[in-house]
Amino acid sequence: MNDGELFCHLSSARIAELIRTAEGAVCYAGPGIQQEPAKAIAEVASRIGPELVTVSLDFDERVMRMGYGDIAAVQSLREAGVLINSSPGLRSALIIVDGEGYTFTPTPLYLEAETATDSARNALRLSPEQVAEALARLSPAAKAIAIARTNDPVEKTRIANLPVEVGGIQVDEVQFKQVDENLKQAPPVRFDLARQVRVFEPYLQYVELSLTGAAIQRHRLAIPASIQKLGVSKDLEGRLRTTFDLIEKGGKLSSKPLENALNKIRKNFTPSLGKDHGRVVLKSAKPILIERLEAFRKQLEEHQQQVGAELQKHLDESRQTIVDYYLPRVMEAPPDALLGQSLSGQATENGARQWLNAELDRVFPSAESLIQVMRLEERYKDVTFETLNREDFLQLVKEAFSGVDWDKAYAEFRAAGEDGSDAQKD
Repeated sequence: MNDGELFCHLSSARIAELIRTAEGAVCYAGPGIQQEPAKAIAEVASRIGPELVTVSLDFDERVMRMGYGDIAAVQSLREAGVLINSSPGLRSALIIVDGEGYTFTPTPLYLEAETATDSARNALRLSPEQVAEALARLSPAAKAIAIARTNDPVEKTRIANLPVEVGGIQVDEVQFKQVDENLKQAPPVRFDLARQVRVFEPYLQYVELSLTGAAIQRHRLAIPASIQKLGVSKDLEGRLRTTFDLIEKGGKLSSKPLENALNKIRKNFTPSLGKDHGRVVLKSAKPILIERLEAFRKQLEEHQQQVGAELQKHLDESRQTIVDYYLPRVMEAPPDALLGQSLSGQATENGARQWLNAELDRVFPSAESLIQVMRLEERYKDVTFETLNREDFLQLVKEAFSGVDWDKAYAEFRAAGEDGSDAQKD
């Protein structure tokens, strides 16, 4: 930093360098504190005394999950005897060392890595008057430092009359242990990995599309055993497994046209990255995909209405086909279940039909029960670091969406994970 600069760059490393120059007092305020500045403050506190160090933080686990600070950094300050003032909701930051002060914007490491580039001007140098006023409004201890730094009685009185606005209550042992325990039970994500995932989040989502209940032509009815064994020898009775198609596979109630339409949507909007990855959709194309799926749902509703109007007729015809097929066999060899319900002890054609229909009632579905389950399901899932970091991911995405500059996105993905200094250690 140049002495004449108003706007400048402050990283954790530069803040630590500034703190280590302290001879009189250090004041730090911000949503949280990283380990480098905290280590420097602990060193200075052992040299000048912790009573000359003021630290005000928004000591909250949400702040640390955003990457504004580190619980280990706070612990190192506590071990050095530095008291931590609680400043809920604080999002801007301040560093003052021996009267040299800066206000700066801290970096939430969950969103981006700290930069070491001077062109990233995130800090503003404070004038001596601004430093004095900031100290006075920071905490009672900081106000005492500000008063001690001026020899002007009028200025001393003015500073003394300024209200403390930020840190007036200290973080106690109970509060520290609660936050520490919460972070241990549910540790923050590694910030470098979270940043890498967000590189691809604007581009891709995994998607699953499934059509259920429409393929009525695939429903097969298991003929009840009581009907199957009619007129069959004992040798064959246990070996027959008779089933029956409820409707014709190529009939107008078939879902094949619907399945073809949905497969076309899948092909156009949700290419597969292979069985180990699944299907993905470009987020830029997702609104169009949703439009196509809404149109498909209308098509599904029309099909459902058509099926509803005609399916029961087809089911009745299928049932009649089964009854007509087995009726002669019932008459030739009436089962005891039928004879046991006959007043005459004889099988009549009407009685045989009634018995066959009663047996089929146990297995035959109604048209209403089949139609009710027709639906299109769509599920979206965001990308994860595990899938993005697989060696074949980029090549598969390139092949699926050849018109997108994935090299640029992948370069950003790698860059987001290069600085591992902020990653939590296992």
